[in-house]
Amino acid sequence: MPSLKDLKNRIDSVKSTQKITKAMQMVAAAKLRRAQEAAEAARPYAERMGKVLASLAAVYEGEADAPVLLGGTGKDQVHLLVVATGERGLAGGFNSSIARLAREHAAKLISQGKTVKFLTVGRKGHDILRRQYPELIVDTFNFREIKQVGFTQAQQVADKVLAMFAAGEFDVATLYFAKFGSVISQVPTAQQIIPAKLDVIAGEGQVETSTVPYEYEPSEEAIVEDLLPRNISVQILKALLENSASFYGAQMSAMDNATRNAGEMIGQLQLSYNRQRQAQITKELIEIISGAEAL
Repeated sequence: MPSLKDLKNRIDSVKSTQKITKAMQMVAAAKLRRAQEAAEAARPYAERMGKVLASLAAVYEGEADAPVLLGGTGKDQVHLLVVATGERGLAGGFNSSIARLAREHAAKLISQGKTVKFLTVGRKGHDILRRQYPELIVDTFNFREIKQVGFTQAQQVADKVLAMFAAGEFDVATLYFAKFGSVISQVPTAQQIIPAKLDVIAGEGQVETSTVPYEYEPSEEAIVEDLLPRNISVQILKALLENSASFYGAQMSAMDNATRNAGEMIGQLQLSYNRQRQAQITKELIEIISGAEAL
């Protein structure tokens, strides 16, 4: 049984931990608001980009000379999995849930005889994946020192992906990230970015187009050639912003749980301390009374 001093030290230690988790919860809550605003602001642009490309892609329907970013290489043998996670931990199952989705997809592809490569964005994703697939990680991006990720970081990742595709190093690229729903809801998501998988109307299988006619200059073909690489950067930017909001939401929830658990532990330790202290006082009183009676 621990002594009163040991219990007192343990209570002080848990109280210090509780102060830290409470402070981290408040910091995450402050950062979450800004990250959520950035993620929600990026969604309409990314969605409209997809719709414009979907409309323009009709020009190449059934054509053999479609851009490779739109039509693909014609093969499905080598897959690049771009796994975007957080740079830090203490966020519950946020990082592991994204990595788990990528691992499950990788295992399925490998069982089918496909070749899999990983490109990780975020230190935690790299740390998780290298335990099982160290030889499959071709590169990693670490933005730990960046306070707020933006288009510059997304462009770096996109340039690497496009360079690998131009060199013929893969046929299909899939992006993994967590879509922000709320503080308690971050949905691990897989999105195919090469070849471009354009939005379709659910249940109809037809590309969503606008009822308003557009005229494009210089030409629809030229615009598609310019927008397709840009779309990779935009989708990666959206994923990074969604991840940032999801991370702070998950961290806020995890630190809130840790703070409440620390409070419960302090209550239990305090109860044990009081019982042992009472028992010790009772024992000392009995000894004093016994000694007085012996005199």
